[in-house]
Amino acid sequence: MADIALARAPETAQHIRQARRLSVGAKCAVPVAVLLGVGFLAPLIAILAYSFATPRSFDVFRSFTLENFATLFDPTNTVWLSFAWSVGFALFTVAILAVIAYPIAYGLNAVFGRWAGLISVFFVFPLFVSENVRLYGWVLFFIKNGVLDGTLKWLGFSGGPEVLYTPGVTLFGMVYTYLPFMLFPMTLGLALVPRDLVDAARDLGAGRVFIWREIELPLAMPGILIGMLLTFVLAIGATAEAKILGGQSVIVISHDIEIAFTYSQNWPLGSALAVVVSLFIGALTLFALSKLDLDRMLGRR
Repeated sequence: MADIALARAPETAQHIRQARRLSVGAKCAVPVAVLLGVGFLAPLIAILAYSFATPRSFDVFRSFTLENFATLFDPTNTVWLSFAWSVGFALFTVAILAVIAYPIAYGLNAVFGRWAGLISVFFVFPLFVSENVRLYGWVLFFIKNGVLDGTLKWLGFSGGPEVLYTPGVTLFGMVYTYLPFMLFPMTLGLALVPRDLVDAARDLGAGRVFIWREIELPLAMPGILIGMLLTFVLAIGATAEAKILGGQSVIVISHDIEIAFTYSQNWPLGSALAVVVSLFIGALTLFALSKLDLDRMLGRR
C-alpha cells in the first residue's frame, strides 16, 4: 500500500499543478480583466476613498471622516432637490419612451420580422453626431426667431411658443436623446415572442387584447424592463439637456457633482455625492435584475 501511495504521489502533484494552471480562455481574458480593473475599478476606488477624505482637501487615503456624508444628509442641504429633479426627469423619460418605443418596436417586428434588428440600426444614426451638436440644433429650432418661430411667422401666425429654457424642453431633449436605448431592448424582447404561440391562441379564439395581455406582453417584459432600466440609469445622470435646452432652469444632480469637482474644488463632497447616487442606482439595478429571467431572454432555455 505504501508503494502504491508513493507511486500515485507524483501523479497527484501533477494533477494539482494542472488544476492551478490557467486555461486558454482564462489567459485570453487576463488583458480584459486588467483593462476593466484599471479603467473601471480604479476610478471607483478613488471616488470611494475621496468621499471619506477631509472636505476641501486632497488627502485621499490619508484621512477618514464622515463629514462629507453628514453635509449631504443635512436637512438644510438643497442637493436633494436636485436629486428629486433628476429622478423625476428619469421617471418621466422612461414612461414617455415606453409609450413611444413600444409601437415602434412592435411595428418593426411585425413588418420586418427577423430584419427588425437591422432596420432599427437606422435609429442609431443620430448617435454618430455629438449630443451637444444635436441639442444645439434643437436650440436653433426652438429659439425666438429660430426655425419654428420664423416658420410660424412666415405662415401668418404670431410666432412660436416660448418653450426654450424650461423643464418641459429639458424633458423633450432627454426623450429625444435616449429613444434608441429604450427601443433596442424592447425590439429584442418582442422578437423573442414565439409567433406560433400567438397564432395558436388566435386559432383558439383569443381576442387581440387578450393575446397582447396574456402572451405578448409577459414574454416581451424582460426586454421592456431592461430598456426601462438602461434608460433610467442613463437619464438620471443626464447633464447636457438641462444645460443646453433647459438653460439650467432646474439644477440636476449631475450638475451638482460637476460643480463640486470644478468650481468648488471640493472633491471629497463631490465624491460622497457620487457614491450616494451610485449606491441608489446600483440597488435599483440589482433589484430589477433579480426580477428578470435573463436565461429565457437570451434563449438558453
